[in-house]
Amino acid sequence: EPIWKFLPLFLLAVILLLSSLPLLVYHSLVIQMLHVQQYPAPASQRNLSILLWHWPFGRSYSLSGNKCLEMYGIGHCFLTDDRSAYPTADVVVFHHQELSNAASILPMHLPRSTAQGWMWLSMEPPVNNANVKQLNGVFNWTMSYRRDADVTIPYGETLPGAGMQGFQSALKRSCFASWVVSKSKPNQTRVNVYQSLQKYIPIQVYGKWKKKPLPDDRLLPTISKCLFYLSFENSETKDYISEKLWRNAFQARTIPVVLGPSRPTYEEVAPPHSFIHVADFKSVVELAVYLNHVAADKQAYEEYFKWHKTHRIKTYTDWRERLCQICLKYPSLPTSKVYQDLDGWVNR
Repeated sequence: EPIWKFLPLFLLAVILLLSSLPLLVYHSLVIQMLHVQQYPAPASQRNLSILLWHWPFGRSYSLSGNKCLEMYGIGHCFLTDDRSAYPTADVVVFHHQELSNAASILPMHLPRSTAQGWMWLSMEPPVNNANVKQLNGVFNWTMSYRRDADVTIPYGETLPGAGMQGFQSALKRSCFASWVVSKSKPNQTRVNVYQSLQKYIPIQVYGKWKKKPLPDDRLLPTISKCLFYLSFENSETKDYISEKLWRNAFQARTIPVVLGPSRPTYEEVAPPHSFIHVADFKSVVELAVYLNHVAADKQAYEEYFKWHKTHRIKTYTDWRERLCQICLKYPSLPTSKVYQDLDGWVNR
């Protein structure tokens, strides 16, 4: 038979082959994708399981779903408070308050994987962390406001970028200074400073101490009426700068008068020229004179708010966000560390 008679069949076969190429390519790509997905994720990107053994102060939050990803954009990080997940948890977190008052106990009776790390958590200054010695030699990592903790979780931080614009000038404020305090002890420095300072300037005091509690929805609106806020910490200790600065003062757009760690510590974490430090003055009288000067000088007062043009404040209040930070730090956590003297570290 002449070969030209098979030409139509040959052309038809070529056409069918060419038309099927995209499908073949697509099929090949799918096979490759399936093959790639069979490999485990890199160690830094594998899913991490964080078990919270007990909720701080008994106040719980929902952990359903993928909270770290949904709320904070942190992937491969799963939180749980289900103790049945203990055998497979990468990190188990214990809040100190419940351990110190025996509201919760360590699961020392349970077998513990060598790959599992135990993390000690506290946002309180040393004076409020009782019975730490009994925990020596137990924990691998620490989680605290302290900058030398394995996982640092401050009450707030300063970030680049313009913050809140505009504020009430000194001329429009109806209150000179305020202070919100729940508990107070006579031997605290902050109490002594307050008692002396109130002789020279008017201070409105709120909170359980003076039996004038402020509900959450009235806290910032009340403070914002004042020129100054007394951001007095209950303990003058390393790195301890609490919500008294980050929330009560900064979010209420008032000038904080701070008492706590040293001025250099505040300068390293707070916005530039955003606070007045008690330790800068030789006496309470000198401090009062300066506060009166700033209150009377519109330009001097507004100098303390220029940072809003270049910086903004972020506060950390949700325990879930704090716990999710563990996953970000996990790749750099020391693998064979044990706090043989946790008490010494806490009280350093």
